[in-house]
Amino acid sequence: MYQIAICDDKIAALDKIKNCLERWQEKHTDCDLDEKFFTSADKMLERIRNDGYKPDLMLLDVYMPDKTGITVAKELRRLGNEGAIVFITTSREHALEAFEVDAVQYLIKPVDEQALFRVLDSLFQNTQEKRRDCVLLRIDGRICRINVDDIVYCEAQGKNQRLHLLDGQWQQLRMTMAEIHEILSPWQEFTRVGVSYIVNLNHVDSLNAQEICLDSEESIFLPRGAYQPLRERYFKYYCEES
Repeated sequence: MYQIAICDDKIAALDKIKNCLERWQEKHTDCDLDEKFFTSADKMLERIRNDGYKPDLMLLDVYMPDKTGITVAKELRRLGNEGAIVFITTSREHALEAFEVDAVQYLIKPVDEQALFRVLDSLFQNTQEKRRDCVLLRIDGRICRINVDDIVYCEAQGKNQRLHLLDGQWQQLRMTMAEIHEILSPWQEFTRVGVSYIVNLNHVDSLNAQEICLDSEESIFLPRGAYQPLRERYFKYYCEES
């Protein structure tokens, strides 16, 4: 599912984009679009803030009565939203500001359908590649998408497990260690360490018979009997990588 949010205070503009998206979808039956249309920037931001809505692509009009598209984009980035942003407007006046918020494109109205198609083609390809490196995990009652590279290790905590991330934060998973290990098993960098840990070998700086030292400056103390199989797995992983 490829989520797209479109925000423009003009109904006619929304209808035109909707028609363009439908024609693009007809040519890309392997891509399932989930489109949400907003006539108010505040309504769109409210949905993103409160409902955990994370669109992959946001098409924003620059000139809207409640907020400009530029202001909306800055707020989205402040909230940590990393979705692709495309500005659709009548003027090139704000083109420089657009790229300050990492906008991928700046389209002038009336929108050229083929120009929009090229944007969608590129973004769809990039998103497909990124999603191959993401997993879906149940966090605090929600299904969340996590980049596997951001996972440092997972620690058993009874009924709920703790997922430690590269940014130093952790998330509580309402899943068993067996379920988590099964989800992560397609990625060779993840290995089970005893019954209490699943470790991403890409984040292991060093290890010895007592502990694993991680690039997050954390250490995991090894249970009895865990060192030898982990050592073999570690060497095998990096020999295969090279």
